[in-house]
Amino acid sequence: MPNNPLFYPVSDEVRAGDFRDQVQIALAIADLHLLKTLLASCIPPIMDYGHIKTVSTIVGVPAGNQQSADGIVQFETVRCVPGEMPQSVEHRPSHHSGWTRESRELARLTRHESDLLTLGQNLSLAAAVAMLAESGFCAKQIDAILRLPHDASHKSWWYAIDAVGEYTIPFLRHIRTLHYPDGTLTIQYKDFFEQDKPPCFASKTNQVLVVIKPDNQSFGETLRQINLQRVALEIQPAILICSTISELEAQGFINQGISIYPASDIVLPIQSNCLHCGRHECPMNGIEGSTVAMCYGYLPESEFV
Repeated sequence: MPNNPLFYPVSDEVRAGDFRDQVQIALAIADLHLLKTLLASCIPPIMDYGHIKTVSTIVGVPAGNQQSADGIVQFETVRCVPGEMPQSVEHRPSHHSGWTRESRELARLTRHESDLLTLGQNLSLAAAVAMLAESGFCAKQIDAILRLPHDASHKSWWYAIDAVGEYTIPFLRHIRTLHYPDGTLTIQYKDFFEQDKPPCFASKTNQVLVVIKPDNQSFGETLRQINLQRVALEIQPAILICSTISELEAQGFINQGISIYPASDIVLPIQSNCLHCGRHECPMNGIEGSTVAMCYGYLPESEFV
């Protein structure tokens, strides 16, 4: 943690006057990658990057008592992912008849069976391909699923993801496709599992409070603001975006269940002119006719200290 640049003054620090506006604008127009990075790279992380399906932001959210929260990040998480066949059930040649250790392990992992469920009904071919891809199937698997005979099923091993992002015991998923004369398809599936019924393909929706900390705001006042907004909005997870922070303060926020994230990784670039920039360590500094039009670190020579 001490080696993270967030805990030390940085040369690219955003000017205090427009700090909150810059970060809020960045949140409002941020792309999918930036928002997923915000959730996955804050300290400690809110969610693994690969488990985030969709993400969006709401900025300036009313939080009661004429106050507003800087922002809320809404995201959907993947609830199960495809995986390899468990090593314990991989087929090994056997020279004797009867149950092998692998077949007994397979029987144990698939002892229970779910009802036949529908993933999508009366879908066009394009919609079916998109739905299967979004669910986690690769192109080769999608092609195999769509070419299945009427009475056949595609079998694949999956792992559910628990509340803390860890993989659970694997389960076997059978999926089949029904083709209709009008060209539409219905995709159905059935799961075979050991004990707990796996989640369906649907995602889980989550919310995270985002608070932007001015450099001159005290630890106690910031914590009070976050806790008031947590109660008003009924959202417990929180990310604190700040330009710089001491290691002691960072540890205090983390111990209160608040993740921290450096503002330098999310603020927007500003219109720049390399000829008049005061950052002499930059290789583009002083170059007339530079093609750099927008820059995160631009600081006019007149403002350079």
